[in-house]
Amino acid sequence: MPYQVLYRKWRPRVFEDVVGQPQVTVTLRNELKSGRVSHAYLFTGSRGTGKTTCAKILAKAVNCLSPREGDPCGECEICRGIDNGSILDILEIDAASNNGVDNIRTLREEANYTPAACKFRVYIIDEVHMLSISAFNALLKTLEEPPEHVIFILATTELHKLPATILSRCQRFDFRRISPREIAERLSYIAGQESVELSPEAALLIANLADGALRDALSVLDQCIGVSKELSEEKVREIVGIASNEYLFKMADAIFDRDTAAVLEAVDVLYSGAKDIVRLAEDLSDHFRSLMLVKTMKNPETVLETSAENLALLKTQAEKTTLSKILRTIDLLQDALERMNRGGNKRTELEMALIRVCAKEMDSSPEALLRRIEALEAGKSAAPAEVPAAKPRAQAEKSAAPKEEFPAKRPAPRPAEPVSAEPAKPAEAPLGAEKPAYPAAQQNTRAENPSKDAQRFAQWPEILQILKSYSQSIASAFGGSSAYISGDLMLIDAPNKIAFELLRKPAQRDRMRDAIRQVTGKTYRLGPYKPREKEEEAEDPLRDFMKKAEDLGIEIETRP
Repeated sequence: MPYQVLYRKWRPRVFEDVVGQPQVTVTLRNELKSGRVSHAYLFTGSRGTGKTTCAKILAKAVNCLSPREGDPCGECEICRGIDNGSILDILEIDAASNNGVDNIRTLREEANYTPAACKFRVYIIDEVHMLSISAFNALLKTLEEPPEHVIFILATTELHKLPATILSRCQRFDFRRISPREIAERLSYIAGQESVELSPEAALLIANLADGALRDALSVLDQCIGVSKELSEEKVREIVGIASNEYLFKMADAIFDRDTAAVLEAVDVLYSGAKDIVRLAEDLSDHFRSLMLVKTMKNPETVLETSAENLALLKTQAEKTTLSKILRTIDLLQDALERMNRGGNKRTELEMALIRVCAKEMDSSPEALLRRIEALEAGKSAAPAEVPAAKPRAQAEKSAAPKEEFPAKRPAPRPAEPVSAEPAKPAEAPLGAEKPAYPAAQQNTRAENPSKDAQRFAQWPEILQILKSYSQSIASAFGGSSAYISGDLMLIDAPNKIAFELLRKPAQRDRMRDAIRQVTGKTYRLGPYKPREKEEEAEDPLRDFMKKAEDLGIEIETRP
């Protein structure tokens, strides 16, 4: 007997054996048990998820002589005849090669004849979206009012290509991608039945490679069994031709260290070992996707299907870099993959992308250019640093005390009374001025204003971009804003007062800190940016008095 491939040998015979589609199998079984069988079904979903398998099980179940709880018995002459192909009342048509109007007209003529051996004549039309417009129109009338002995089962991977008139006449079932865990469990079971030693890590690797398609996973397993009956994760990687985890982590570390030579040497080693360049680029992109999820999620294991050991390594590596670096690497790798598909030397495309990742000056993206422009502007506008004067010990201890970040509004002190035109002495308060509500805090702030030594923060646009994912309104409030760094303090300069009102709320402040942490990997205290010249101008009572006098029409004579 000739060898039968695994995906055919282990194709489910009953609905209970179908993996990962309970929303489909339970409904179909209930309809069959109650006798409420529709005249037209539409199965849609990605490849390898069980559409054709469920269609064949349904075709047997509606004609089975002794069904069992909605499943075909598999033992009667009808079930055996459908399996061996001797019963011709079940027709499977490939619409990709039979997509003309003449093919559909022939089908309509045959549908009028009663079945020869079965109760129902069943037409399974696979890849139905490939039919031409005229073929759809020819099928429409028969699909709307078919003979009582005819059932249509349409299967497609591209639902959007079907006319609305066809969709409205079918009972639709959506097949979802099968989770890697479910695929790995099925692979382990089949490997045990085939006397193959398949490690859990290898089963999970094959499941991830299958991208939700059990049929593809069985094909990969079949390929691996042809080489060895003992399959570990490294053995599967060697057979399939994908880079090992060790190389992916080494390449990522070299990218973070901007070690271009080490990255290119790793590509050369893998290429010399017959690794496919496109597959290497995809694997590296998947690795950085895992780092992205680890960097942005509290519980990445809910999305990442990987071992606990590998997850721990990902978390350790993600701490070494920023989210912006990870996203930029993914962008460049995806661009390289697109260019590879358009032709050209694939190895050269990958090497160019990796050089751009490692060399910061080679990044020509709009975001990178914006950061460079902001850095240049910050360098031109930066004033020379001043040497701070020595402070008394008591004052230094006061300044070291933590300050409240964006405190809630306090009642403003009453405005100062008018003062004389003579300038006040530096050490004395303006004549008649009322003492401020919080004198110690205000004096400390004026004496040690952190804004004068702050450096412009060039990555502020990236933080605003992350804020958009939290709330569009919050991001809009910070439009036109900028930020400065002074030690562990981030000072925010926003033209909109609403921005500071939002930051007084703990929830919004936590979101801002979280966005900053994603970009920089550090936690900063937050505060408002107050340039020194603006602060002095705002605190000069004589200037305020002169302005009020001018507004009242009083002439003021200024003498040198």
